[in-house]
Amino acid sequence: MGRYVGCGLKARRATGRSNFKPSSSYVEIKKGKLKSPSHKTLLEVIPFQAQKAKNKMNPLHWHKVAGISGAAALGLGTYGAHVFKPQNPAYKEVWQTASLYHLVHTAALLAAPSTKNPNIFGGLLTAGILAFSGTCYTVALLEDRKYSTLAPFGGFAFIGAWASLLF
Repeated sequence: MGRYVGCGLKARRATGRSNFKPSSSYVEIKKGKLKSPSHKTLLEVIPFQAQKAKNKMNPLHWHKVAGISGAAALGLGTYGAHVFKPQNPAYKEVWQTASLYHLVHTAALLAAPSTKNPNIFGGLLTAGILAFSGTCYTVALLEDRKYSTLAPFGGFAFIGAWASLLF
């Protein structure tokens, strides 16, 4: 990148902190009045893409989300297989369905950073896991289908996530 305007941006580059305050010479440089090889304009110092990237989530964070979701999927699946004993056996199947969808879509979540739109894909998968699997876990645990209203939205989130791979 070359040299920076003032020591503030050098300090920011080294420490992550900035004590940069524009001086009058900096303003003159920005207006193009002062020409010095040791000074650059603000647009040269902080490129637009770097500013834009600060506002985006790092795609590799989806691996952490997948780790948390995977641990939860295994824990809930183990609970459902060994501890969960509903009065109505149909709710055991609901729990198994929730566990299966949770684990499969968590595995898919690992691929989110390699997609074209990782935040859309990862976000929709996470929303689907929470809405669909979470609703199914709740219905099975409480043995009451009145809590199933969010499940279709979770299913649509799963469909949207997979469809986002087309674009």
